[in-house]
Amino acid sequence: MKNSWKRVWLGGLVLGISAVTLAGCGNKSSDQSTSSEASSSKVKGDVKLWVDTDHIAAIKGQVAKFEKANPDVNVKVKAGSSADALKDVSKDPDKAADVFMMPHDQIGQMAEAGLLYPIGKKQVTTIKKNNVDSAVQGVTWKNKVYGYPYGIESQVLYYNKSKLSANDVKTWDGLTKAGKLGTNFAENGTNYIFAPLFMSNGDVLYGQNGENLDGTNFNNQKGVEVLSWIAKQKSNPGVVQTNAAALANLQSGKIDAFLSGPWSKNDVKKALGDKMGVAAYPTVNFGSGDKQMKTFLGVKVYGVNQQTKSPLAAMALADYLSNEKTQEVEFNKNGVVPSNKQAQQTTKVKTDVVAKSVMEMSDTKHSVVMPKLPEMTTFWPPMDSLINDVYKGKIKSTQYQEKLDKFVTDNAKKTK
Repeated sequence: MKNSWKRVWLGGLVLGISAVTLAGCGNKSSDQSTSSEASSSKVKGDVKLWVDTDHIAAIKGQVAKFEKANPDVNVKVKAGSSADALKDVSKDPDKAADVFMMPHDQIGQMAEAGLLYPIGKKQVTTIKKNNVDSAVQGVTWKNKVYGYPYGIESQVLYYNKSKLSANDVKTWDGLTKAGKLGTNFAENGTNYIFAPLFMSNGDVLYGQNGENLDGTNFNNQKGVEVLSWIAKQKSNPGVVQTNAAALANLQSGKIDAFLSGPWSKNDVKKALGDKMGVAAYPTVNFGSGDKQMKTFLGVKVYGVNQQTKSPLAAMALADYLSNEKTQEVEFNKNGVVPSNKQAQQTTKVKTDVVAKSVMEMSDTKHSVVMPKLPEMTTFWPPMDSLINDVYKGKIKSTQYQEKLDKFVTDNAKKTK
């Protein structure tokens, strides 16, 4: 689904399914569940499932296995848009899918609106045990788990191995001295790549857990250092402003590297062939030593509709579609990097250069889980303007503190 999670942004009865044994859920052996086990679980009902169009082929096979293990459940698979889950479900929850793909950054708003079923204790334990910590953080809102993670997504560094060595790309300075890096400091969309620079230098966005509205502290000396560093990139000969033309420029040799996500893997491979290199982000020196450059991390999630008429069956299905075996299928057919720790250890995943770099980027040293606050929708435009204008020289160094103060103040305002 490419990077749809990056910008897309009543309470109900919590179903205590911990006392129920859900057939076909939660671990590697789930595909081998017997019909008698399915029967004893009494999981039954009609379930509507929305998945992104490019996932239907892979998911239908897994749904068939789920239905075989749970003969009293009938699943209807339909095309949906994970990026639009919030909009589509809130439009009419009664008519929406029982289970649907969604990006984790919509969880906060959907949970607050009573659109998501909180997950029972037994499945929460399974999710926490089987998935990497960042994925668990992504599906947690106010200490409750509201989704089933099935993959992780982050930006990585793509580069031309005939121009740059693995050592060159370890640091921003080494990279931009040895070659040319295509970036986007000057256009909309800048903030998705470069807003995490503030966190790279030790600041926080919406607090340590991303849930504190007035917890952003970019307006300190570290934040000023970040803006100063951004301004200097305008005169860095190794930094080339490029956006939509990045792939063409990579193929022509105008640039030797650029920052993007797993969705660019096939296009970069076409452009560079065997010369394609992939690595985690480099370190950056803001003036006080090298700091690891961070990215936003996204978690791919299955959510369960609070208004579902078949909650046990819906949660059993969501659990099954996020288990180890299904995540392996999603990786093999769609390139989705697993969040399941065992699936990450399979040979195919460990030897894939993009997956390897995404997994490296998924730890707290390299990434920040995208905050789930509804106010993230108002974060993007002013952050874009700040980075763009600093890079272009429209904001002078003497104004940095003032601009950061205003940004932090405005960023703490509750969305109406």
